[in-house]
Amino acid sequence: MIPPLEELLHARTGPMTADMVLHPADFGLGHVPARLRPAATTSSICGFCSTGCSLKIHLNAAGEAINLSPDRDHPVNLGMACPKGWEALTPLAAPDRATTPLLRAGKSGALAPVSWERALAEFTARFKGIQRDHGPHSIAFLSTGQIAMEEMALLGALFKFGMGGLHCDSNTRQCMATSHVAYKQSLGFDAPPFTYADFEESDALIFIGANPCIAHPIMWQRVIMNRRSPEIVVVDPRLTETAQAATLHVALRPKSDLVFLYGLAHLLLDRGAVKKDFIAAHTSGFEAFAAFLADFTPSRVARETGVPEATLARLALIIATRERVSFWLTPIVHQSHEATRTAQAIINLALMTGHIGRPGTGANSITGQCNAMGSRLFGNATSLLGGHDFANPAHREKVARVLGLDAAVIPQKPSYAYDQILDAIDRGEIRGLWVIATSPAHSWINQTRAKEILAKLDFLVVQDMYATTDTARVADLVLPAAGWGEKEGVLINSERRLGVIRKVARAPGQALSDFAIFQLIAEAWGCGEMFRAWRTPEAAFQLLKEISRGQPCDFSGIRDYEHIAASGGIQWPLPETRIAETGNRKEPDQKPSGIRSPKSEIKERRLFSDGRFFHSDGRARFLYDAPRPIPEHPDAEFPFLLLTGRGSSAQWHTGSRTDKSAVLRKLAPTDLTVEIHPDDAERLALTAGDRVTIRSRRGEAVAIAVVTSTVQPGQVFLPMHFETVNRLTFAAFDPHSRQPSYKACAVALARVEP
Repeated sequence: MIPPLEELLHARTGPMTADMVLHPADFGLGHVPARLRPAATTSSICGFCSTGCSLKIHLNAAGEAINLSPDRDHPVNLGMACPKGWEALTPLAAPDRATTPLLRAGKSGALAPVSWERALAEFTARFKGIQRDHGPHSIAFLSTGQIAMEEMALLGALFKFGMGGLHCDSNTRQCMATSHVAYKQSLGFDAPPFTYADFEESDALIFIGANPCIAHPIMWQRVIMNRRSPEIVVVDPRLTETAQAATLHVALRPKSDLVFLYGLAHLLLDRGAVKKDFIAAHTSGFEAFAAFLADFTPSRVARETGVPEATLARLALIIATRERVSFWLTPIVHQSHEATRTAQAIINLALMTGHIGRPGTGANSITGQCNAMGSRLFGNATSLLGGHDFANPAHREKVARVLGLDAAVIPQKPSYAYDQILDAIDRGEIRGLWVIATSPAHSWINQTRAKEILAKLDFLVVQDMYATTDTARVADLVLPAAGWGEKEGVLINSERRLGVIRKVARAPGQALSDFAIFQLIAEAWGCGEMFRAWRTPEAAFQLLKEISRGQPCDFSGIRDYEHIAASGGIQWPLPETRIAETGNRKEPDQKPSGIRSPKSEIKERRLFSDGRFFHSDGRARFLYDAPRPIPEHPDAEFPFLLLTGRGSSAQWHTGSRTDKSAVLRKLAPTDLTVEIHPDDAERLALTAGDRVTIRSRRGEAVAIAVVTSTVQPGQVFLPMHFETVNRLTFAAFDPHSRQPSYKACAVALARVEP
């Protein structure tokens, strides 16, 4: 049985207040109150990005979190933390936390506090009414890569198996859907092959649309620890912070990646720099791919990408002559109109040169959010729980057996993708939407249309830490949720490492963990009996462990949360038959070259060291398509190409948490800035600090001009975190992953007159 509501509200860790958070300025003040003196320490994985850093949370005698420091013994961050990690506790004490359910009185009324009982009754009555009037699939949810794996799984199971819904997705669709599809199609399963030790083990690291200096600074520190004198290559239109530290910057034209990568493959093939034995033994489709590459000559590549033939040849030589080459890609690649084939062009390079399955190699996708990998495996959206297939009867029977359900309640087809859900709302097919820990009114592409679509809903529920997000402000019902540090569960990082988050603070007011909210909704809906085994997050973990058994992501060998924590995290796969491996020392050929901590000696597992992939024939596939032009070209009216990306290591996504920290606000711009090349600034009579209007066919934004040669002439750059940026973006989507193309659209610039 789940605990009653009163117990959920009161049987928790003590309150967290702003004056409990210590900052460097607090030290050396002579007297520290007893309630601020550390009495104990626990560890928790950071809840911001996908790196998966471990943080030591320092507690007072009452068990309240008062401060934190990086975990020196954890194999991911080795005692390091980025600014967001140092400030991870601060957003919990924000004054705008949602502390009670809020219900809107009619469409034009204001949100007003109500009891949980009233909120649950309203949730149930309104969604059931929509289903009764418009069919079972007329409701949907959009969730996140920010909540724990067990919460994601319970949400997806509740919605599809208990509430009878079908259509759901997460903002992982904005971030990592391309990797999911690319790996699955090419390698047979969504399986990033690498371990972070590969940053230190490579002779050449090729970052394609990746800026780890800003986006993943702890990963970049691991690159700095590399003692093999590596070549560091950055393929990016913009001279990013990472490109400035590289040995080679390839400044190609935006969204010409596919032509460039095919041209690189053409050159490697032409020079005989392919591993024919590996290709013959472990792949399929290479002969057709080789024939396809014939048209991608160096001259064509130079003409279409702006990359000189000599630069292309230099990069090909690096790949051909270095023993260990690794390729790294991030959402900058994923967010494209032809993202899946671009990711697969990178995978193709690793396969044809044999740079996979060995230390320092791989086609390695760096995830964005802390639990995007958990969402990809257990979100229950496009894949059935555990990476299973909704259309496979054996998979449905297996999941039903583990969960103690009738297989008939499991849908036989996957959900609409995020953009398709919004389109279905636009045409009146979906009438009710439940949004969990994300804000599509801010973050979705072509924001103005997104807001217009949300306004068409009969009922919008937002479940979030804050009632002040752009989406919560227009909701009909707001459910107050606990945040990181106020609940427990598992996150899976970019290298497939499971890590545990701990509850070290009490959620404010009547806010509850997402897991507890889902339990209460199941009871209110009348399907609580289906989820009796999901008593706690750790009980749910045991169910998910069984669902993973026999899958490529099998982690049936993990005993429990303590096993994960004691091991410094555990990478999947870890089948039960290999449970002893988490205590083994590394073999000599896996010993990292950097400075390591004791716990980092725990065995790290790369995938595909045996050359066997996850397709039924054990072979990886070469996949490709002809490149397509970007959907929106600059023209006379809109002569600039807008690029977007991360602006600072102190900012995170929409800023709903990082903006709560005074420290992080000092480290990142508080006003939107636009980078513009000096030649363009001179032509438009702009000087640094001028206010500039950036206008697209969809909307406009105002920013402060930063005149810099980090962008090429004819291009401008905006950091993605500010609300106005997505008024500009053009809603194009990759046909395979349905991921939106945030990174390129046509804009015009004009100085704002004083």
